[in-house]
Amino acid sequence: MRTPLLASALLLAALATASAQNAGPNPDGSSPAAPVPGQPATMADNLRPTFVAQTADDMVASKLIGASVTNAANETIGQIADFVLDQKGSVKAWIIGVGGFLGLGSKYVAVDPSVLKLDRTDGKSLQARIDTTKDQLKAAPEYVYLGKEPPKGAAPAGEPAQKP
Repeated sequence: MRTPLLASALLLAALATASAQNAGPNPDGSSPAAPVPGQPATMADNLRPTFVAQTADDMVASKLIGASVTNAANETIGQIADFVLDQKGSVKAWIIGVGGFLGLGSKYVAVDPSVLKLDRTDGKSLQARIDTTKDQLKAAPEYVYLGKEPPKGAAPAGEPAQKP
């Protein structure tokens, strides 16, 4: 019962559309105006976004996340797990994962951006250095993500990180 009713409604809609497209002269007797081709959309110069090209000394987040953090003795003491931006888009804190094994059970510590030095080792590879020890990082307060899931491998908030 529904199929014939639906078919009738579609047929009536198609006929109404076709008759509207083939409309005769305007009510005043003149012929209908020919359609005007559209113009491409443009933006005023003050609305155009500013585009930036990457330079050789730029550091992209995809290369920083997961980078090893070493200390002055060249010991690997953690990994960059995340970073926090302030309202102006500046780095407020680097989140370093310390402890754990194969990325599981890591404790996350937020450090001030002034204590983590980022540079290139061979003109290409990024290196992160901090003047501290692994034990000092393990003893630091844990960074707790507010209302969000921590990075993969983080111990749940409030629970101590598992030791390997």
